[in-house]
Amino acid sequence: MKKITILAISIPFFNSAFAQEVNQTIDSTQLKEIIIITDAEIGSKFKSKNQSGTNYFISPEEIARFKYTDVNRILQSVPGITIVDEEGFGQRPSIGLRGTAPTRTSKISLMEDGVLIAPAPYIASEAYYFPTINRIQAIEILKGSSQIQYGPFTTGGAINLVSTQIPNYFKGKAQFNYGSFNTRNAYFNVGDANETLGYLIEYNNRTSDGFKKIDFSNKNTGFSGNDYLAKFRVNSKYNAKVYQSLMLKLQYSEETANETYLGLTDDDFKSNHKRRYIASENDQIATEHFQFMATHVIKPTKNINVTTKVYRNNFKRNWYKLNDIRLNDENLSLANVLQDPNKYPDAYNLLTGATNGTDNSLRYRANNREYQTTGLQTVANFKFNSNTLKHDLDLGIRYHEESEDRFHWTDGYTIRDKKLIKTSAGVPGTQTNLITNGYTFATYALYNLTYNKLKVSPGMRYESMRFTSVDFGTANPERNATLPTTVNQNNADVVIPGISTLFTFNNNTSIFASVHKGFAPPGVKKGQKPEESINFEIGSRYNKNALSTEVVFFNNSYSNMLGADTNAVGGTGEGDLFNAGKATVTGFEVLIGYDFAATKEFKVPFTFNYTFTQTELKSNFSSGVEAWGNVTVGDEIPYIPKHVFSASLGLENNNFKAYLNARYNGAFRTKSGQGTLVENAKINSFLVFDFASSYQINKYLTFNAQILNVLNNKYAVARVPAGLRPGMPFAINTGVTVQF
Repeated sequence: MKKITILAISIPFFNSAFAQEVNQTIDSTQLKEIIIITDAEIGSKFKSKNQSGTNYFISPEEIARFKYTDVNRILQSVPGITIVDEEGFGQRPSIGLRGTAPTRTSKISLMEDGVLIAPAPYIASEAYYFPTINRIQAIEILKGSSQIQYGPFTTGGAINLVSTQIPNYFKGKAQFNYGSFNTRNAYFNVGDANETLGYLIEYNNRTSDGFKKIDFSNKNTGFSGNDYLAKFRVNSKYNAKVYQSLMLKLQYSEETANETYLGLTDDDFKSNHKRRYIASENDQIATEHFQFMATHVIKPTKNINVTTKVYRNNFKRNWYKLNDIRLNDENLSLANVLQDPNKYPDAYNLLTGATNGTDNSLRYRANNREYQTTGLQTVANFKFNSNTLKHDLDLGIRYHEESEDRFHWTDGYTIRDKKLIKTSAGVPGTQTNLITNGYTFATYALYNLTYNKLKVSPGMRYESMRFTSVDFGTANPERNATLPTTVNQNNADVVIPGISTLFTFNNNTSIFASVHKGFAPPGVKKGQKPEESINFEIGSRYNKNALSTEVVFFNNSYSNMLGADTNAVGGTGEGDLFNAGKATVTGFEVLIGYDFAATKEFKVPFTFNYTFTQTELKSNFSSGVEAWGNVTVGDEIPYIPKHVFSASLGLENNNFKAYLNARYNGAFRTKSGQGTLVENAKINSFLVFDFASSYQINKYLTFNAQILNVLNNKYAVARVPAGLRPGMPFAINTGVTVQF
């Protein structure tokens, strides 16, 4: 036996950052690898099961089981999450937590390595950018009162994506996959470290032709993208009197996707759900993302640790897509035409290429935008223990700046002889010509007091926000400062308290509860209020041998809910927020894990999770957004299914692994309402099975195979903003992984 000292460093986002020496006596022949995780909040399955709030840690082993490149499919293993698919590949996910609107992941605090990663988290949080999942090592989902450390969104929860960590010794991996629809995935990383230096380099390429087919066209409906990342760390020796480390991270990615918001009529979807109308042939989104982050850690004493992060994110995107139809001097929305094509036969025939149109009868919008975020955040952690009490105090502070530049224009097209033809070119800036800036300051304190079997965690967060937008007007694309502009300003200051408790009866059983204030930032226009709620949860955990369970009841009571005027929910796309008034979200979550075998030779892991969510709007209001419409008291929030579950069963031995996964999504409304779901305003329930297997030839070489939608079920995943869109059909992917 050999005694080994492991230095575990955790650098969470705006939370407890600590460096703790753990003396363990283990057989050195059993020690395969010691990983220093520098960007995780929870950090492990064990810690996840011993927190006072609800959370979930998706480990590298779980991610590797199915080798999903679609984050939607990865997150299906977590209760309380609502997912709205869009194109089947998970390129631009829409994720909600505990009844928050899933639209563009705009109502949760989305982070990568503890730093807010949305294009503009306060003023434009819609996640048109999402990190390439291949370079994500683990995913942490935090719910309950613990999320007040993360902000600005504290109603549903926070998600932290932990990127691949610098290894402790020279190692690398090359992964190649090929599958249906000419889908290719190539991933490579290599890294090394010694006692004071470390590095990691990553590259990922993903391409696909897509599974939809455009009428009368040979253009594919897929995507192509590249992602590059480099990390470098320098640190003092682990036994230094004052430990310090500095890590630099550089990331760049670009992607082009021939994706559309234009769906199908109900009849066309039933006839051929993979079809796309010729009018959407030129729909395309192009994105470019750059991130710089520097992380400094200093441990001046045994009980104190200070972590500072400086970051800069730049994001550019232009979603060039069909916006509406102009016939007989009238602009017709795509949603109205597809919902009732018999009422608009001329417009429908133009979309499908059945008839020719006049010049500029199809209007394409270039939603061209640029974003920048810059920030500095520091957190200090203090630990002091006595014989009976354990004290753990986090103090955090963050200054953050962000900007959004909207510079849109409209081009004219028509259909002639079943071909899409451009008939006029718009001038950039003549559709939307707007710059918005946000300046925010946040600080928080979280105190964890542990006495015997009881843990109490009170906390407080303060957010101060200053937003300004300057609209130069559609007649001033040059942004001449001497011409009139429209200026909007809005401010918000909020205190967000919360408290949670955990009582551990024994090594197997515990109960927990928490209550905290939910918050989401207001819009830029004066009079737009923040979103506010009181959130409560109570739950229990049981873990013994091969069985683990968790049951949680939650209730979110909104005094003011916010909606957003975005393209994704059938709005204008200007992004303005509106006050939706009072609302209540109530539900419960069930999580079960069990291993039917748990022997040295075999494991048969089984997991099951179920979420029930009941929503109710308690204010009357009118909205021009398709997904909301005219709301009356008692209506349900759109795009929130009442019933969601997933289950996975696996078979593992030393070399071979196989897993079958089932995902059920209950029917949900695509427009607020109550009573029986209306056929043209709902998405039907669906059940999808996936299968994955791998065989390890030796420690260097592994072959894998994956089948998505094993039964080839035909199902819709979205109806807004314009018509039904399908989920991923039957697909097979095979690949090889080489590790060295």
